[in-house]
Amino acid sequence: MVQDSFTMFRKLIIGAACLALPLAAQTYRAPRSASGHADFNGIWQALNEANYDIEEHVARPAMALRPGPYGPVPAAAVLALGAVGSVPPGVGVVEGGALPYKPEALAQKKKNQEDWLNLDPEIKCYLPGVPRANYMPYPFQILESNSAFTFVYEYAGAVRNIFLKDPGKAPIDSWMGQSVGRWDGDTLVVDVTGLNDQTWFDRAGNYHSDKLHVTERYTRTSPEILSYEATIDDPQVFTRSWKMSMPLYRRAEKNAQLLDFKCVEFVEELLYGKYRKHPLSK
Repeated sequence: MVQDSFTMFRKLIIGAACLALPLAAQTYRAPRSASGHADFNGIWQALNEANYDIEEHVARPAMALRPGPYGPVPAAAVLALGAVGSVPPGVGVVEGGALPYKPEALAQKKKNQEDWLNLDPEIKCYLPGVPRANYMPYPFQILESNSAFTFVYEYAGAVRNIFLKDPGKAPIDSWMGQSVGRWDGDTLVVDVTGLNDQTWFDRAGNYHSDKLHVTERYTRTSPEILSYEATIDDPQVFTRSWKMSMPLYRRAEKNAQLLDFKCVEFVEELLYGKYRKHPLSK
């Protein structure tokens, strides 16, 4: 009887603690910026495997594979990378299971994955687009003032200006699109439109069309965590809207800063080396 009572008491304590966790997140009040809204200033970074594949996935020997005698093996072009070129497993960041591709779009996704080495925009150092810019393995900085928001990314020197007054329809489609923000309490809601169709969601070939509309939600849930959600609408590729979510973590080093990673010059040989008068040997 005493043991049963102790077990029941322990369950009650654990249950109360579990209930207190989301309550603590709800009652956290972020420091204020000059505008009186939540202060998002800082350098943030995702710590997950979403850039490899936003869906749940197992570890595999490489992004680019070929048939082997007992199963897939790394493609010849990436064989020398060994474990460095392998894909770590990930639980995924997509809510509700598999992505709701239309049948013809799913076929294109599979083609993208099979020809990843030639098609992934990241390999060519193209701008990453939204939402991928937020979960690539590089930090980014949010600069917030009384009247403006700017997101600065280490990868490829990408930049997003967040309009706080809607300027109207984006004049042209672009890699990073047009971002218009508004406050919903302490949550910054950003509508991203005007995106071209040249970016992917990840290295696994998950893609979108130029009809993509991303609705982002940024909420400060603790001193070191920025909760991120992105709702994806693209009626040309998907049968319905879907959502991804993840925490973004503050870089807390005393000397935390964005460094220069303008990778365009690093891919010049890949893109243009074959046009040399005397191409380098492979």
